[in-house]
Amino acid sequence: MVRDVNLYVTVPNLFRCPISLDVMKSPVSLCTGVTYDRTSIQRWLDSGNNTCPATMQVLNSKEFVPNRTLQRLIQIWSDSVQTQNDLRVDSVAHSVVTEEEVEVLVKEMRAQKEKVDHLSKFICFAKESEENCEFLAKFDGFVEMLVGFLDGDKDIDFLERVVRVFAMILNKVGDYKALRLLILKQNNDGSHDCLSSLLLVLKQGRSVNSRVGVIKIIEAITLDAESKQMLSEKEGFLFELVKLISLEKDPSLIEASLSCLAAISLSKRVKIKLINLKIIAELRKLLTGGQNASVSIIEKALKLLEMVSSFREGRAEFCNDAACVEAVMNKVLKVSSEATEHAVMILWSACYLFRDRAAQDAVVKSNGLTKILLLMQSNCSPGVRQMSGDLLKIFRVNSKSDYCLSSYVTKTTHIMPF
Repeated sequence: MVRDVNLYVTVPNLFRCPISLDVMKSPVSLCTGVTYDRTSIQRWLDSGNNTCPATMQVLNSKEFVPNRTLQRLIQIWSDSVQTQNDLRVDSVAHSVVTEEEVEVLVKEMRAQKEKVDHLSKFICFAKESEENCEFLAKFDGFVEMLVGFLDGDKDIDFLERVVRVFAMILNKVGDYKALRLLILKQNNDGSHDCLSSLLLVLKQGRSVNSRVGVIKIIEAITLDAESKQMLSEKEGFLFELVKLISLEKDPSLIEASLSCLAAISLSKRVKIKLINLKIIAELRKLLTGGQNASVSIIEKALKLLEMVSSFREGRAEFCNDAACVEAVMNKVLKVSSEATEHAVMILWSACYLFRDRAAQDAVVKSNGLTKILLLMQSNCSPGVRQMSGDLLKIFRVNSKSDYCLSSYVTKTTHIMPF
């Protein structure tokens, strides 16, 4: 049994790592078919062991593969546990139905009374309607009170509830400039306790909703170059966002993280940090993740890849990753018009604008010329058509064999436009 505040939950044995006996965060399977948590089995193998811990069978290979099915089952189970806890939390708030009662609760919270239970009541109140969310957002001093809680308390359960309330009323706050000043305010020692609290929820939060809420709050206050720089320089922040775009994470977390990374990654300094955090490899995994990635995730991944490959270091990293170039080429005409536009811009920049031969070879290897010809016959935008034409020109000029362009043209001349 594990304890979750006042809720006790039985953990299915299938979800426990045979080594640590904890619920697996990243289940992976050995060649023996036994599944372990990635961290535990990696530590076992790094210690020089060449056997399966559960069966003691000698391993023919030390490679392991992610167990996506079990990962999804654990996520479903975890979400159901969180829902049960939310229902228990909300049950104490069923009587909060009027604005007058909310005013009393705010006064009591300012007097440091029953903070946790009152936050639960605010959550219940905000759930009832958009009007209630707006009432809380416009209530004199309510947003400042929430920021004050972020600035002081470090209890993860309490912080998650603060973030949850914040996320529910965020669209009604209106004045994001004032919110930015509140959250990014420096203490006398130069620290930013609000950011530290948000980062703590991002790292340790048990609820997907609370972590997504943190990301939405951060994105809302990235209004200028100064705030973007301050956020990117917060130790561990970019690292956590990059970690959250792993395919093993919840899709809503992946999408929110991609959107936030794109919002703060305008400067070269931030892009270099992302390259050092292996963002190109993570984006490649998303693009080659099959049905695990939604259309929106693919679009956002390509947009971010376009941004980080727009300068020398990022472009070099991208062009040297042939699998990533092929993955981008494979998304042309297969996802959406927006995804196609981002993909073509990435390829045009690498292959035409900067004449990178490695990228050109990867495009040809992935049957890219046929795709480009089909794209020119489709109902694409004028800009995409122009870039496609430029790509064909550079392949014709640079290839000794003309990349067999004439044969591709012959094969595709009778294809009807989309």
